[in-house]
Amino acid sequence: MRRRECSSPLGDPCHPAEQLKTELRQFSDLPSLRATIGEIVTRKVDKLRCVRFGSARYSVPNDHVGRDVSLRIKDGVIQLVFLGEIVAEHLIASPGETSIDDDHYGGARPMPRRLVRPGSAAEKRFCALGPAADAFINGAAAQGITGLARDLEELSQLEAIHGREPVVAALERAVALGRFRSADVVTILNPGVGVPRPTRPGEALIVELPMVPVRSLSDYAIGGRS
Repeated sequence: MRRRECSSPLGDPCHPAEQLKTELRQFSDLPSLRATIGEIVTRKVDKLRCVRFGSARYSVPNDHVGRDVSLRIKDGVIQLVFLGEIVAEHLIASPGETSIDDDHYGGARPMPRRLVRPGSAAEKRFCALGPAADAFINGAAAQGITGLARDLEELSQLEAIHGREPVVAALERAVALGRFRSADVVTILNPGVGVPRPTRPGEALIVELPMVPVRSLSDYAIGGRS
């Protein structure tokens, strides 16, 4: 293969090296989704007792709803500060994830109670699956899941493939496990009845074992040697 040489001399504005110099002046640093060490930003605590930062959500104690708290990073931990006092600490979460401390709610995190109003045909088919579909949508909203409309498009087609009962059971299991993506529901559906269903421990099984004679180790010696 012959190498094609540039006909423009170095120094000519059309030369690639000269064009690159012009383009480099237009470049800038990419924005960061996370604060650097020592950087402090302010966020307002929403009604779900969370603040949003770097496309992730972090819980804050109940009594700080509506307040502005400061966020700072220290040793891989995000600290939420109000009036100089650290009110919550979380490991830094990846974008799209949620870091929740149930103690901030005085128990389990409250699920949002909102009426699901389907709009598109896909959403209407999905919501027709009943309470399991509503619980799935509300659970996704509680975790701050974005792009759910795309997932509902795929989920609305599962009933025609697997049947209503398996899909409803898979949705109920997904809600129980806190998994709110279409891929999670498909993963639950694929193994079918083979998916384990953990339950609470049963009563201890106490069985009286029979007594057996005990022999000395010398009885097992070979050639008369122990």
